[in-house]
This record gives sequence, structure tokens and C-alpha cells, in this order.
Amino acid sequence: MRRPLLIAFVLLLGAATAWWLWADRYLNCGGPPTRIALRPGAPLDSLHGVIVYHNGSMSNVSGRNVVDGYNVGLRYQCVEFVKRYYLERYGHRMPNSYGHAKDLFNPAVKDGELNSDRGLRQYTNPSAEAPEVGDLVVFDGWRGNPYGHVAIVSAVEHGEVEVVQQNTGSTRATYDLDLVDGRWRVDERRILGWLRKR
Repeated sequence: MRRPLLIAFVLLLGAATAWWLWADRYLNCGGPPTRIALRPGAPLDSLHGVIVYHNGSMSNVSGRNVVDGYNVGLRYQCVEFVKRYYLERYGHRMPNSYGHAKDLFNPAVKDGELNSDRGLRQYTNPSAEAPEVGDLVVFDGWRGNPYGHVAIVSAVEHGEVEVVQQNTGSTRATYDLDLVDGRWRVDERRILGWLRKR
């Protein structure tokens, strides 16, 4: 009686392990598993010439990216991409260069006011101001990721917002954008708001 249970357990464990390996590869490579394993640092996408790199797995860290003394972030994490994007595209260095993804948004700052820690204008979700290409979008933490997430707006058209992101399942994601009672709302409950270089 014990032997069939042991065999069933081993088969179940093997199937679960195979699924986990497939899912990890699928979620972190932006597509179905391939025979070519990507290494952390492999380019996956780009926005305005700023490259999105593969991170290997969501929690992988490949050292800190520091440019001329400025802390860009932990290599190939989402924060590193958005700060590198702002540095390369706008020459912008955040006055406070530290913090998790969700910390880039300050809930005490009112819609349309300056977030002095980041040196960027901050808009809440919903906001009187619609997102624009180049805005930094901040997601709150959630059960699977208490640190939150950040991305860059790559397109706003036809009632949708597209973002480009690093260290997630796909380098691009699209969300509905609605105008409700004179305020623009990105239809994703985790989005706290967006920040913009003026």
C-alpha cells in the first residue's frame, strides 16, 4: 500500500518541478521556453535606445549599477531600468537615488506637485493629467512582491497605455486608460501613479 503512494508522490513532485522550471523560464524570458538559455544581462527590448535586459529570475541581483557616483540601482531589476532610462534619455539623477520600486511614489505628494525626493512631477492614479510617453509608472507592492514595480510609458493611444519594463514576465504590457469625471485612470489597481520630467 505504501509503495503506490510513494510512486504517486514522486511522479507528482517530478511534474511540479518540471512545471516550475518551465514557468520560471517562460515568465522571465518573455515568451515560451526555448532551447537557448538567456543569461542575466542579455538584451531583450529597448525604448528610445535604452536597453531592457534579462535578469535570469525575479530575485536575481547582478551587482549595483553606479554611473559617475550615481546609484542607478541593482542590475537588471525594474528600478535600475527606469533610473537608467531617465539618466540616459533626460540626464536626470534623482536627488534620493535609493528605495524599492513602490518607494519612488510618495503618497504625501498631491496630484501634479513635485516629488522632491525624485526631482519629478508626480501624478496620482486617477489624475487630472493623463500619462505621457516617458512617464515613470509606479506599482504598489502585492502579496507576491512587497517591493512593488516600476515601468516606463512607451505609448498612449486608443484608450490604452503601453509600458516597457525590466525583470518581469514580458517586457511590454498594456492597460486601459479611462477618463472618468474629468480624471484619467489607468485600469490597474496596483498603479499608484506616474512621475514626469518637466
